[in-house]
Amino acid sequence: MANFFNKLIDKLLGEPTIDWDELEADLISADIGAARVIRMLGELQERDEHDACEIVDYIKQQLRSAFPATTPDLPVPQDGHPCVILLIGVNGAGKTTTCAKLAHMLQKRGESVLLAAADTFRAAAVEQLERWATRLHIPIYKGQPNQDPASVCYEAHTRALREGTRFLICDTAGRLHTRHNLMEELAKIRRSLAKQDASAPHACYLVVDATTGSNALLQAREFHKAAPLNGLIITKLDGSGKGGVAVAVQDELGISPVWIGTGESEDQLRSFDAKSYVDTLL
Repeated sequence: MANFFNKLIDKLLGEPTIDWDELEADLISADIGAARVIRMLGELQERDEHDACEIVDYIKQQLRSAFPATTPDLPVPQDGHPCVILLIGVNGAGKTTTCAKLAHMLQKRGESVLLAAADTFRAAAVEQLERWATRLHIPIYKGQPNQDPASVCYEAHTRALREGTRFLICDTAGRLHTRHNLMEELAKIRRSLAKQDASAPHACYLVVDATTGSNALLQAREFHKAAPLNGLIITKLDGSGKGGVAVAVQDELGISPVWIGTGESEDQLRSFDAKSYVDTLL
């Protein structure tokens, strides 16, 4: 994002007057949401602000303030039941790798974790999660090929209850948000988990690829209908993705980024920080 704003300052300084239409187009291209862009620029124009650095500082401040002051952590397991976490999202967003990263983070905290390989419609996903589990020495539960994902989650939950595991992380089937039947399957997973613990799942996170741009907002809208989301995990911010859609998701749905993924290593998952995000990642 620093590079984006440096270019923006250079452009503004090189012009005798502010081209507000061009500035609006530039900001919208960063995927931060048309409504917020229009509101910010309207306020700047009302103030009759023409100093490039002041304009950029104001935009940065407004984007930082879009997010909560603190980033929520994972729920704490209660009454001896495991904390059940669902990771959802479309295929290719980095969901399975994020499952492993999240499990590794909990493992480093001294927590017991069980992975559930519930992406049974994609054999490669199960194999990928198995490789991660072996590498990180984390137990994993997997069902039969093409087994109903809801039953895999249920059986994994049964094992976690029996073994006293603190966290169960379910890698659910990669769903296309435009496919109604697959969204219904996600609702079925939630119902199956609730049979053994009415409060489960305790957290549901949508994994979105920063390179998908504004399409991530559409994903968040549709997934939020099927499974109320507790937060976003934004992946691939080490690449060309701006990730600005997090602002749009926050504005429209009130769903905040919780973690940021910046690479393929198990340690490349960090808590979301609004200042750092706005300064360097958008």
